[in-house]
Amino acid sequence: MNINETRITWIREKLSIALSPSLLNIQDDSHKHAGHEGAKGGAGHFSLEIASPLFEKKSLIECHRMIYEVLDEAIPAEIHALKIKITRSD
Repeated sequence: MNINETRITWIREKLSIALSPSLLNIQDDSHKHAGHEGAKGGAGHFSLEIASPLFEKKSLIECHRMIYEVLDEAIPAEIHALKIKITRSD
């Protein structure tokens, strides 16, 4: 398992415990940022698609804040960039 696979496992566990997502997809996008200034330190770039009942009646900004609060200890040392897509069940 490489370092970003380990990071994805950690992200998945943290978000699953805190937000009980009904949908959770995490993708390693680090290869797209090779040579990028932020990538030089070794932290990963990830895309996240997530749906959670805890997001109901919350703005997108509130949802993003919830996610960043859960992952805060890994930013910026382990996670340099995080692209977030909130999926709602309407």
